[in-house]
Amino acid sequence: MTSSAIPAPKGFVYSDTDSHVECVYKDGEWGALETVADPYIKIHMSAGTLHYGQTIFEGMKAEKGKDGVVRLFRPDENAKRLNRSAKRLMMPTLDPDFFIEAVMKAVKENIRFVPEFGTGSLYIRPYMFATQPVLGLDPATEYKFVVFVVPVGDFYSGAVQSIPAFVVENSDRAAPLGVGAAKVAGNYAASMASTREAKANGYPITLFLDAKTRTYVEEFATSNFVGISACGQKYLTPCSASILASITNKSLEALASDLGLSVERRPILIEEVKEFSEVGAVGTAVVCSPISQIVYKSSVFNIRGTATGLGPILQKLYDALRAVQQGEAEDKHGWIKIVTA
Repeated sequence: MTSSAIPAPKGFVYSDTDSHVECVYKDGEWGALETVADPYIKIHMSAGTLHYGQTIFEGMKAEKGKDGVVRLFRPDENAKRLNRSAKRLMMPTLDPDFFIEAVMKAVKENIRFVPEFGTGSLYIRPYMFATQPVLGLDPATEYKFVVFVVPVGDFYSGAVQSIPAFVVENSDRAAPLGVGAAKVAGNYAASMASTREAKANGYPITLFLDAKTRTYVEEFATSNFVGISACGQKYLTPCSASILASITNKSLEALASDLGLSVERRPILIEEVKEFSEVGAVGTAVVCSPISQIVYKSSVFNIRGTATGLGPILQKLYDALRAVQQGEAEDKHGWIKIVTA
């Protein structure tokens, strides 16, 4: 590992770093963590991940504050969610402390790639996949866990910009009793066609409804849905067994309660959305993207509070979360882990 500085990253694209961390599951246990410089992974042509989709992953970030300290945000929650995904796909779980150790190791080995304050962050991608050669449909007995990191630029270089959303009607993100609540690679592949089509028509983001009735809001293709009630006193987000639980959303819920808002996690009819004063798409990459309008069938729901940027409530929540993540506010919920040398 060299000590030379790197230029400020631009965009959310892959670039090589010094190394990644990996370990192998075999004979019923996880082996030791290893640091590997080669970004290519050799696997058997009949590996379970290639044929039966046993692949799960997480997404998180390390950020440098004005004080020069590098921080992780709620890595314990990522560990819990990875394990929930693993159980759903009959894959081995990881001890949460071991997960965090792997993440810390990957960041430390590539610490020079952490962007300076205000220029971006170090995106962290932990993932697990089946490596055992299989032919019949059965859970594999051998797996690999990998953590790699990539410097990424700030999603918004200036003020947060509002975007329109398109409600997908010709496909579903997940079945009612499927794997929508797990962070499974196939879930994202399933939304690519509709997302590409929507973007071609001028909609940067797609919103999915429940697969059973197509009347309730589920989530955006890669983000959770949140809304602020017309009265400005309620933080609303859908409740469904096929939604991936967002750590960002969970954190914003806590901050909303801190601000005195009533937090409601419940089924939300798509027709109800037109009454909301603010709507946002929340997730690791951007924290919160304000939604200016939602196109549903022949209707256009204009969201007045987020027409040109974050509305007053979502702005407060966004600022509060970013302040904690960057070390500029008290971490009263115990969300931050410091990356030490």
